[in-house]
Formats: sequence, C-alpha cells, structure tokens
Amino acid sequence: MAHTEPGAEGSPSWAEGRNGSPRIRITKVDWQRQKNGTAHHTHEFPGPILVARRGQPFEMTVFFSRALDSEETLIMTVETGPQASEDLGTKAVFQTLEPGEDPAWTAVQEIQTETTMTVSLISPPNAVIGHYRLSARPSSRRKQNNKKLGEFILLFNPWCPEDDVFLASEEERQEYVLNDSGVIFRGVEKHIQAQGWNYGQFEEDILDICLSILDRNPSHQDDPATDVSRRHDPIYVTRVISAMVNSNNDRGVVQGQWQGKYGGGTSPLHWQGSVAILQKWFKGRYKPVKYGQCWVFAGVMCTVLRCLGIATRVVSNFNSAHDTDRNLSVDKYVDSYGRTLDDLTEDSMWNFHVWNESWFARKDLGPSYNGWQVLDATPQEESEGIFRCGPASVTAIREGDVHLAHDGPFVFAEVNADYITWLWHDDESHERVYSDPRKIGRCISTKAVGSNSRVDITGLYKYPEGSRKERQVYRKAVRKLFSVETRGRRDRVRRAGGRGLWREDLLEPATKPSVTGKFKLLEPPVLGHDLSLALCLTNLTTRSQKVRVNLSGATILYTRRPVAEILRESHSVQLGPEGEENIPIKIPYSQYKEDLTEDKKILLAAMCFITKGEKLLVEKDITLEDFITIKVLGPATVGMAVTVQVMVVNPLSEIVEDCVLMVEGSGLLQGQLSIDVPTLEPQEKASVQFDITPSRSGPRQLQVDLVSPHFPDIKGFVIIHVAEAK
Repeated sequence: MAHTEPGAEGSPSWAEGRNGSPRIRITKVDWQRQKNGTAHHTHEFPGPILVARRGQPFEMTVFFSRALDSEETLIMTVETGPQASEDLGTKAVFQTLEPGEDPAWTAVQEIQTETTMTVSLISPPNAVIGHYRLSARPSSRRKQNNKKLGEFILLFNPWCPEDDVFLASEEERQEYVLNDSGVIFRGVEKHIQAQGWNYGQFEEDILDICLSILDRNPSHQDDPATDVSRRHDPIYVTRVISAMVNSNNDRGVVQGQWQGKYGGGTSPLHWQGSVAILQKWFKGRYKPVKYGQCWVFAGVMCTVLRCLGIATRVVSNFNSAHDTDRNLSVDKYVDSYGRTLDDLTEDSMWNFHVWNESWFARKDLGPSYNGWQVLDATPQEESEGIFRCGPASVTAIREGDVHLAHDGPFVFAEVNADYITWLWHDDESHERVYSDPRKIGRCISTKAVGSNSRVDITGLYKYPEGSRKERQVYRKAVRKLFSVETRGRRDRVRRAGGRGLWREDLLEPATKPSVTGKFKLLEPPVLGHDLSLALCLTNLTTRSQKVRVNLSGATILYTRRPVAEILRESHSVQLGPEGEENIPIKIPYSQYKEDLTEDKKILLAAMCFITKGEKLLVEKDITLEDFITIKVLGPATVGMAVTVQVMVVNPLSEIVEDCVLMVEGSGLLQGQLSIDVPTLEPQEKASVQFDITPSRSGPRQLQVDLVSPHFPDIKGFVIIHVAEAK
C-alpha cells in the first residue's frame, strides 16, 4: 500500500513571491523520520510516511530557495478526514512561534539558517488520531493558497501524561503497546494451555488496514466528518473497533462460526496470528474473513488497538457465563443423566472465553473508574443495537456498579453470575440441583509483562468467591440492575422458556447434600489414547447411604455445546458411614475419535440420586493433551539464516500421511510458511527442519501448527532472541 507524499524529502513544493520581491519556494522537506520514529516509539512501522504520537513534538526541516524576510513566519495547516473543520477539531491553522504552553496545535521554530527552518510540531494530547495532511504558506502571502508539504499519521500516546491513554509503567508500555507477539490462554480451568499469537502490528500495511477499519464503520459511512471528529476519544474508538472486528451489522473483519463446520473458510484453530486475517480482509475488499471464535476476535482486536497506540492485553476467563436473559444468573436445565437440555437452556457457560482489556481514563464515569476497560469483539449480545461490548470498567465490575456504561451487566455475569442447575422431569416440573456454586469466573488469566507465564487477575474482577464482600457486591449488582431492594420485596424476572422465579430465592446457594463427588483422572488424557477415570463419592454422614448414579459423556465444543454422546451408564453404590467408593470409567479411543472436535474436549457428567431425595450433579471438562517440540539450532541474527527443528508425535496407532506444518512469526519470516511432513509411523516421532532469516532484532515468537486430516491440530511456539547484525 504505497503512499503518495507530496513535499517529502526531495519533492519540491512552491510558494509564489510578492510583487516586486524575489519568488520564494520550498525546495525540500526533511521529516526526520528516523529521529522522530525513535522518539515516538514508531520506528518499527515500515514505509516512508512519518508516524507520530499525539501530545509529543516531532521535528521537520523545511528548505527554502531564499531566506525568509525578517518579519515572515510559516503559517501551517493540518487537516484530517473529509470536510475538515476547525469547529470539529479536524483542522488547525497556526504559525511558528516561540516555545509556550499552548495546548492547541503549535509549531515552534527550533533552528533557522539562511535557507532552512527546523520546526517542532506539537499536537494537543487530545488530537484526533489518523491520517493528516500538512500544508504551509509564508505569513506575508495572505492571498496565496497553502502548498502541500506532505502527510503523516498521528496515534494515541501512552507515553504522554496528558493523553487519556497514558500508562505510567515503561515495562507495561513495552508489553501492551510495542510487543508484537504474545500468548492466549485456552483449555479448561484445571488444564490451562498457552497458544502463541502473532499480533504483528508493525508488519507491512497493518497500520493502514487498522485505520481503514475505522473508515469502514457505519457511522463513518453515514456522517464521515462527525465520525472522524470523535476519534480523539479512546472510548469512542474502542467501541467502534469492538463492533468492526466482527462482521455482524457491518462488513467487519471476522465472521464467527461455533458449529464446528468451517466449509468455505479457515477453522478458527488454524489461525496463528492477526496479520493474515487483516490482510485477507483488506485485499478481499472488506469481505469478512471466515472463520473466528473468541480468541481470534480478541487477537485481532489486540493488534488493532496496540497499532493505534492504546495499551491492550488479551484476557481469558474460564467457566465464562453467557447470561442471555440479563438476570445475573446462569440457569442450566439437565435430564436425569446430567445432560444439558439445549431446547430449554438459553444461558450457557463456556469452558473459556477470551476478551480484551485496554488502559485509558473514563472521563465519562470519573477517575475512580480509570484503568483497565473490558472490550469484547465476539458477537454474543447486542449493545445499543450493535454486536459489540464495552468499554466496561474492570473496577466497576468488581464493585458491582453494573449501571455504568458500557455493558456492565453482561461482563459482570460473565465473571460472577450464580450458576444454577435445574433437573427437568418428564412431567415438565423442575427442581434445583446442587452443583458447584462458585463455578463461574475462574482463573481469569493474562500474559505476564516480560514473559509468557500466566498471571491470575481474578482479584481485579471480583472479591474472593463466597466471601461476605463478594455476596454484598452480588446483591448490590442485582439491586442496581433491577432497581429494587432484594429483601422484603419480590420482583419476578423473565426466565428461559417463560418460567418465572423469584429473584431473592436465588441469592443463596442450594443446600449442600450429604454426599460429595468428583471425577479423578487415573492417567493423563492424551490424544489418541483411551480415557481412564474414576468417579469418587464420599459420604459426609455417619449413616449408610445408597446412591444411584447416572453417568454420561459427550464430545463438546469449547462453548460446552455437546457434539456426540460417547458414554451413558448407570450404577448403584452403597456408601458406609463416612465411607468412600470409586466407580471406574473407561472410554476407548475408538469410542470418541470419530466425534472429537478440533477443540479436543470431552464433558463428563454424573447425576447422583441420594437417600432422602438429595441430588448432586458432578461434572468434569477434559482437554486432550498433545506434544510438539521446537528447537532453534544455533544463534539467531538479523539477516542471517538459522535452522529450526520441529519434533512432532503421531498420537495414533496407525500410519498418518498428508500432514503439513504451518509456520508464522513477525520479524522472523515473511507471511506464512507451509512445509510437508513425512509419513508418520504409529505413535512415533518425526523431525522436520527448515530455515528462517530474521529481519528484526529482539525476542521474536515463532508459531508452529501441525495440520492433519486424521486428528485435530497440534500447536506449539518458541521465543527466539534475535541479535543485531554486527
């Protein structure tokens, strides 16, 4: 995507002289791109155009054909967007001055020689971001037109204390603005896995594509001048991006698909980064890219917001609620085998859900809500008629202030809804069943600053589960959402399928039964192997108890939507006083392999019917493990080839052919590398080697994805520390 840059170094721009005086012309403009890029932390953006951050000066030198008269200065004009105007804040006219404290656009004359003037341009810390056009004329030439000097791009500035996106920590700025790779945590609460992701915000064309996303939003199509004028505000910009990263309501970037069928597109699990997605969207003339799921939406949104200069991170919430009916509880209806009744259950709980947090001030809410803001581009529910979510203050979520903008109730429910299970009987009656009351919002995770380790940030979203403070906040959220006191007054709320329940009846957890249960893995759950588990039941009383157990198992998507049943059996167990019994469970690979999805997940459920009518539901989510090893065979240096070795394991007891390695990494190789893998013998390792030639120094992430028609993808990544060439 080439830029036309009138007035760039070596490109003359002309200014006519007065009658009777020598004609003056601007012969050259030096944008000092390298110096400014380093000072503004934008030097990694490729291309000829200067990229600057608002609220911070950048220098340029203007060359003239003769000296300016003593009384002459330069009058400069900056403009952005169509129909630029000073009233809208998208145009400014100013002249070179001595240094001052003017908060508006200014140009300070730094150095002047006979035929040059070095000017320091300073934008206000709340300037509109985007493409700018710069023109100028001598102050004595009032009747002449401005002459174009060129273009530059202005971004948000987390280094500027007066900018709403200011972030005080340099380590965090390096991580959340400049790091072009990272990890996204997926899996289940008890088995969290890290997936590498190439954000690639400094790759060719990505900055222009990110700015074009803003220009494709419906508000810009309807009223471009007003839309551009609002791009000074990170609240507005992030809300637009949240809507535009998904394709619902507009021709946004990524089309979602959660049914396990990805014909005509790419499986969400095959993407290794944002670059290929953004480039495909742009080159395809803004046709949505197929397909994405939550981590893909979050990865793309992180790329866009880091690119625009807003500190952003990816956050994973395990056991994440989707509260469809907005009552701060997730209601699940099951049959006598613990199987979810999809036709009755509108709410859901995903194994994990991934969103973003961005750091900026909330002038609309007050300073106590500054800091991390939840943003979610996954199209789950509409917000003001559009599929988007946020920004919702993390502090507001923790304190139960769900009445504040934007989308607080939905985010609060994702991390702190009460999880309520109902046993549905054949006569269409239903009763509450005991299950884990602290199930929602576990192990909320993000990547550590400066390393790929996992940081648990659950405490930022809620007080300790089950604590008095957490219950107080939950009640506060219910009061604010329904605008009624929950004690002494009953307020009936809409339930799934028209079933109504009293809100105050749900504020306390169900009575804990006299028997506890848990599933225990007897062997690691490995892809291609049989599953070996036991259901462990414990009698908490001093009397014998009989328990009837209905077991079920199903392959599932990560949204916990069942795909195919792989287990159903019943057992009766006699528990002695304070006694324990184990029910062994064996699921052969042959029994689940045909129905296993790319998520590699299985859900087991045990509905336990205990003496005296007590009922207990025990569940376990299992993610099957796989293995891949990546080694760099030698030192990595910019411009020099280095060999990478990948060891892959065939997880099956059969010969596997037609496997391909997909390799990607910003600053390590151009685009994506595809490598055929030799035939894999049953349960054997194979080695694949290839060369990469790094183009940028520093820690770089290489992602490797083993794609096979015979088993789900096997992924891995490695950090490569690249040295500068000597």
